[in-house]
Amino acid sequence: MLTVKDGEVYEVHSEKHPRWYQRLIDAGIEENGIRPVPIERRTSTQYGHLFTVFFTCLLCLLPLPTGILATLGFGMSLRDASLVILFFSMLTCIPPAFMGIAGMETGLRQLVLARYSFGRYLVTIPLLLNAATVTGFSLVSAVVGGQAIASLNPDKVSIDVGIVITCLVSFAVSLLGFNAVHFWERWTWIPNLIAIIIAVGCGGKNLYLQTEVEPVTTSQVLSYGSLIAGYFITFGGTVSDYSTYHNPTGVSKVKVFLYLYSGFLLPSVPLLILGAAIGGAIPNVESWAAAYEVTGVGGVMHEMLTPAGGFGEFIVVMLALSVIGSIAISMYSVSLNLQMLLPPFAKVHRFVFIIITMAIMIPFAIRAAEQWEESLINFLAVIGYWAGCFDAVIIMEMVVFRRMDFTTYDHAIWNVAHKLPPGVAALGASLVSMALVVPGMAEPWYTGPIAETTGDIGFEMAIAVTALFYLPFRWLEITWRGHL
Repeated sequence: MLTVKDGEVYEVHSEKHPRWYQRLIDAGIEENGIRPVPIERRTSTQYGHLFTVFFTCLLCLLPLPTGILATLGFGMSLRDASLVILFFSMLTCIPPAFMGIAGMETGLRQLVLARYSFGRYLVTIPLLLNAATVTGFSLVSAVVGGQAIASLNPDKVSIDVGIVITCLVSFAVSLLGFNAVHFWERWTWIPNLIAIIIAVGCGGKNLYLQTEVEPVTTSQVLSYGSLIAGYFITFGGTVSDYSTYHNPTGVSKVKVFLYLYSGFLLPSVPLLILGAAIGGAIPNVESWAAAYEVTGVGGVMHEMLTPAGGFGEFIVVMLALSVIGSIAISMYSVSLNLQMLLPPFAKVHRFVFIIITMAIMIPFAIRAAEQWEESLINFLAVIGYWAGCFDAVIIMEMVVFRRMDFTTYDHAIWNVAHKLPPGVAALGASLVSMALVVPGMAEPWYTGPIAETTGDIGFEMAIAVTALFYLPFRWLEITWRGHL
């Protein structure tokens, strides 16, 4: 067990460890978990890693299912889907990229930083939601990777086996921690990109066979836009986890923002549009439709690569393994979230929670694969609502109340409940927003009265109303306490 005292920050080898654990540290496993990283320990100047860690994790099969939903699920044309993807992606990449500045400036993990708004105890609510969200993205990646592996020989290799394979390889990367994750993401985008280009080159002729559809409606645009929002703004719950060891004195905040923004946007938009093109062609390409019915997105990618023969099957394996980077960073962030869940958990070594995360994720991914499209739509839509509230609170706290002065995030109180805000303002503003979020929701299982006319505007309401009400609520909270 680790010891974590009030206000304790990360120090290298600051305590005696059992011999077996010391060997793990010496082998490269990250020692620190959720303790703040003091400025003298924030020594990394490889700021380009802030770009590659997200660029690589998104340059994989993960965006394709969300793109496919635009044309195959929402009935949009490829042109309209592409415009919606581009606009909503450019817009909703802004909040997480801006929030990522704080990780480097404060040395705080994202949900530890959230304690300075939500408080020591109420932060448990967004913490659980974030852990569920990140795990959900891991499930999507694992299912798509598993589908690709299973497509090679559906009679002998099931999707379940493919899911287990991708999860186990991802486990090895996330187990080692921060440096291993950054190293993996720094280089693996190259084979990922090559594999995707080859797949498009082999199957691209069928992408022109788009299904004719009715003109797009406002409801379709806003409802699919909410899925794109759910895809991006949820990174606000994890983005700072990957910048806590970077030196804030060697780079401008604008440059950090651009690194992160580009890391989210550049891989996602082309792949989301590719997914939309695939979805629009599936009904018109018999072999693709049959493959999609049996092994989903992975099966379609296999069919696209069929002209390449045995080499194409090798590329399918590369595509399946492309999701490792996405699953690895998800496991890493979930392990940190679990350490924050209860005070005793902070004393448990981080890698233990990696093992727990993997054990939970595999059976859930297998279950999600059984009702794939419905599971994906429900997941992406719902996560955008809570993430909108969370991002609004964190950004308003940074900009309005702390005026981008990151020294006000005092390391000495990061785990001292009575010195942190009570969190009533943050939670109260989020709950008030639900008064408009719920009527603005459009889900397969519920459509609110506002959404019946407009389409899904839940995430817009979550961001706008939470930000609006957080201002007076937080001002009253500060006035009552006499300090931040």
